[in-house]
Parts: sequence; structure tokens; C-alpha cells
Amino acid sequence: MTSPPPLARHILTYAEDLRGGGVERAQLRLARGWLAAGRRVTLAIEDIAGPLAAELPEGLEIVSPSRLLALPKVVRQLVPDVIFCPGNFYTGIAAWTRLRLGKACPPIVAKMSNAPARADHGRLMHAAHQLWLARHGSFLDHLVAMTPATADEAARATRMVGRTSIIPNPPAVPIPGETPDLPARYILGVGRLEPQKRWDRLIAALPLLVDRTIPLVILGEGDERGALETQIRALGLGDRVRLLGHSTDPLPVMARAQVVVLTSDYEGVPGVLREALSVGTPVVSTDSSAAVAEIIDRADRGTIVARDDAAGLIAALDAWLAPSAQRPEPVPQPGADSADRYLALFDQLVRR
Repeated sequence: MTSPPPLARHILTYAEDLRGGGVERAQLRLARGWLAAGRRVTLAIEDIAGPLAAELPEGLEIVSPSRLLALPKVVRQLVPDVIFCPGNFYTGIAAWTRLRLGKACPPIVAKMSNAPARADHGRLMHAAHQLWLARHGSFLDHLVAMTPATADEAARATRMVGRTSIIPNPPAVPIPGETPDLPARYILGVGRLEPQKRWDRLIAALPLLVDRTIPLVILGEGDERGALETQIRALGLGDRVRLLGHSTDPLPVMARAQVVVLTSDYEGVPGVLREALSVGTPVVSTDSSAAVAEIIDRADRGTIVARDDAAGLIAALDAWLAPSAQRPEPVPQPGADSADRYLALFDQLVRR
């Protein structure tokens, strides 16, 4: 008996640029899997330049509208079977597309990439954001979260209980390339240099550690580079902190680190923690998402600290840097079948 032909033959997804965010990286990994399954995939993107351009999968069709607000026009021209919104940063474009196209709009599936409640929001902004999330069910057909805890949060916040699935991001895979020259021992941070990541917390902890010589390496690029360089100079840490920019494949750097640290105010499901644990490197993270406790689920894998607990961060780092600290056994990353699970969802929605 042959399987029925796919219904979502053409998938359209979109992004602003390829500067190196986790949302876009996961998006490209999914696109690669969809293409391998024989589907047509189009990426609408404002700016194709950026470090992630090297990760564009073969066969991906590119369209470059001057602004993503032109996405409804792109949909009218290409007539895709389904639209994939890669993260909640982009759901405004999904709402605009639904508004402009009405019943002619194909099903829209969005992934919840960040926590519904953000620590950088004040009281009024939080209230406005919750009202916005509560409207999502009016323009999205289905929502995808990456863990059970984040799915519960997202379904309640968006009023999409019963229309939310759990599909993890595809796992990171080694990418051939050069590994930067690194010291014998180091603390590692991986992520964009943006306010959300709060690398200033990690840099501020460095001179207060028991080990006053261990260097800090941060892989990532962003608008906060200048502010972080100013902080590094003010603390006299120029010889201990290395901002190495974007890394195509951070896994080898993670494998050699003493500990991988994430000091964010808010996250969705931080893939960096899963990637570090997959190569047997312990992690320290702020309680930036409900998913953090799902990933750091045992004390022998890492430590969770409160976002503004500077003393707790220092104590956790000292513990994992101690000579007696034992590295965890590698934890396999989930998501090997994620692309196929998305395709099953897309086909179901198109059939419906």
C-alpha cells in the first residue's frame, strides 16, 4: 500500500536576515529536512547577507521583498500550501498576512521561540504583550512549542489550547570548518551580543571567581559588542575575555570548555544548553525559561540560578571550575525527526 501524496507540497517561511540568531538557524535546519523529504521550500527574506548564509540548504528558493510587510503579495504570487512563522518575534507579519489575505490565506503555523512572559518588560508592557499573545489564535492555525512546559505556557497565553503541538528544534550537527585558537581552560558563552542575553552579568562575575586567571570566551555577534567591550576595559579584563564573533559550529568549542554559561533575562528553549550537554560539558543558566529546568533536570548536569543572583552565579561557576568537578555524561539532543513531524502537521492542516 503506497502512502498518500503530501498535501503541503510548497512551504513558505520568512525571516528578516541571517545575522546568526537561533530562530533562523533552526529554521534553516527544518528547511533542509523538508527539502530532503521532497517538498518545495521558499524563504522570503529582506537581507540574505549574514553569517548563516553559509548554512542555506541546497534547493531552497529565495525571494527578497524589500520589507516583510510585502509577504501577502509574495503569498498571492507563489500560492504556497502552508506558511511557517519561525518564531514569535515574527507573528506580527503572520497577523498582517492573515488580515490582508483573509480566506485566501493558507494555514499559518508558528513556533513559540521565546517565553510568553519576558523579564525585560515592565508592568504596562507586560500587560500589552499578554493582550497581543491572546489574539494569536485569531490569525494562527496552529502553534508549536518545543517542550511540555513551554507548550502549556504558550497554549494558555495564546488561547490556543488544543491547537498546540510539541516539536523540538532539530539537533545541531557538526559543520566542517576551522576551530578558533583557544586556551587550555575557559568558560564559554554562546549567543548573540544583544540585551536579552545579559552577557554583562557573566563578565561582571569573572573577577570575583576563585580562579582569577581563567578566561571567558563568547561566541556571537550583535549590537551590544561596544557596551561589552567598554565593560571589559573598565574591569581590566582585556586579557581574559575574548569576543570571537559568530561561530558556524560551536560544538567543538563547547566540548573543550570547562562550563557553558547562559545569563539571559528570557529565553524560549535555549538550544545552547542542549548542545553543550550533548558533548558532555556542564552548564550554568539563569532561570530564563520554564524549559531550563526541563533541560538541566539533574544536578550532575548543571546549575540553575536566579536571574539577578550575582552571588549564586559566582558560586555555581566556582563549583563547576573546581578541580574535583565531574563532567556529565553526554545527553543526546532530541529532534532527529522534527522536520518529519512538522510535515505531518502541515499535511494535516492542509487536508483539514
